[in-house]
Amino acid sequence: MFLLKVELMIQNGGKLYLPVVEQDIVWSTERAGTPGQLTFSVVKDDELSFTEGNPVRMTVDGKNVFYGFVFMKKRDKEQLISVTAYDQLRYLKNKDTYVYTNKTAGEFIKMLAKDFGMQTGTLENTGFKIASRVEDNVALFDMIQNSLDLTMQNTKRMFVMYDDFGKITLKGLESMRLDLLIDEETGENFDYTSSIDSETYNKVKLVYENEKSGKRDVYIAQDSKNINAWGVLQHFDTLQEGENGKAKADALLALYNKKTRNLTITNALGDTRVRAGSMVVVQLNLGDIKTNNLMLVEKCKHKFRNDDHLMDLTLRGGDFVA
Repeated sequence: MFLLKVELMIQNGGKLYLPVVEQDIVWSTERAGTPGQLTFSVVKDDELSFTEGNPVRMTVDGKNVFYGFVFMKKRDKEQLISVTAYDQLRYLKNKDTYVYTNKTAGEFIKMLAKDFGMQTGTLENTGFKIASRVEDNVALFDMIQNSLDLTMQNTKRMFVMYDDFGKITLKGLESMRLDLLIDEETGENFDYTSSIDSETYNKVKLVYENEKSGKRDVYIAQDSKNINAWGVLQHFDTLQEGENGKAKADALLALYNKKTRNLTITNALGDTRVRAGSMVVVQLNLGDIKTNNLMLVEKCKHKFRNDDHLMDLTLRGGDFVA
């Protein structure tokens, strides 16, 4: 029988504790705008002493899985302490004001990390420099997501930022592929919906206030076939100086001119390599379509209890949007 070895450690000053853990350990990640979270309950004894801000690390079968810090403790009459810890992305909730020019998203992330004393790891080159950007009284998370959104809108490439055991990492989807199959055998159940009610656009209209000519430049990309089928679903936005209006309109139409299909897998066999931003192969018969392709993990929740390791996944890919 395979035995799962989960080791959870809390450091308080020079002391390292291996507390007795009760109930589930849950590790959750989301692709955008949310830090990685670890929740668990430990038994209070005479030796155990820790406080908010203390580092927490978890390994599974000797592999580094989570490194973060205690942010909340809650105690009950049974002397169980419920703990919520976040990885260092939690500090990206800080707000500030930045003005920057001619930087890739990775270069911008590195600048923010240096200013706030955060550690970085691999930051892949997105190949797209943002000409100029003003972020006024905005959370660092939102600043970074804006840079990644601009990159995707102008290049059709998606990049994922995450914390890799204490180091901020940025990778393109092509670097996030796993040789993992999710099907009827490895996933206990799924929930599937399709819609054109959210994040679906068949017409994109972008405008740029051209100060040199004194006129408004308008760029439109549309799909007449889907307009006839669904009516006009328009996305409107303004352009900043240096952006290619036609290329951006075409890229946005390619991204959003489709149904959104939401797929959630519950109680799949756990694999610690999987996190929000990972790409996994999914083979399922969903009724109106069959999927047999790579899909992006938007949200991932790992559940550890005794020797059981299961995970819940929210997925997108192809026509899927989480």
